Amino acid sequence: MDVRTTSTTLTQTHREAGASVSPPTTVVTATVVVNNPLAGQGLVQDLSSLEQLGNEAAALLIDMATASLACVGISATQVRGYGKGAIVGVDGDREHTAAVLHPRFGAPVRAAIGGGTDIIPGTKKVGGPGAHITVPIGNKDDRWVFDDMDSIDVSLPDAPRPDEIMISLALSIGGRPHARVQKPTS
Repeated sequence: MDVRTTSTTLTQTHREAGASVSPPTTVVTATVVVNNPLAGQGLVQDLSSLEQLGNEAAALLIDMATASLACVGISATQVRGYGKGAIVGVDGDREHTAAVLHPRFGAPVRAAIGGGTDIIPGTKKVGGPGAHITVPIGNKDDRWVFDDMDSIDVSLPDAPRPDEIMISLALSIGGRPHARVQKPTS
């Protein structure tokens, strides 16, 4: 994996709608920008190199994210929600992001947080430097836990360049601040 840059952002919400949030809800994003080994090659059938890249990227991203959480006293086992997203530069194609995010990305994440039986929701797109991606967040064990349904925007001013892929992981603790939307009863 040829890494150009990494970024981690930790957001804690202490007040929402004029009311205190205690403990604060937390969302961490970890992002890596890597060289796309298939950039500029047109339609390539064998995407296994990108599947391996996704596994390596996930291992790096989960380490970055859990280290950031540890700095504020949160353990990896407290993670309730997760999500992922990737933007491929214009010399690649959207299927490159699917290869990175789907076949092998989840295993390192689930191992680090002590489980996660539900899918890691994800999003993907083609874009240029400064493009943003909205990373969906869902409960790690049950996609129907409304409190954990959320999202976070991720962007880097200089990524992805045409021959790169920007890959992001989001982890959440506490769900949305003051979550009060419930499943319908009928």
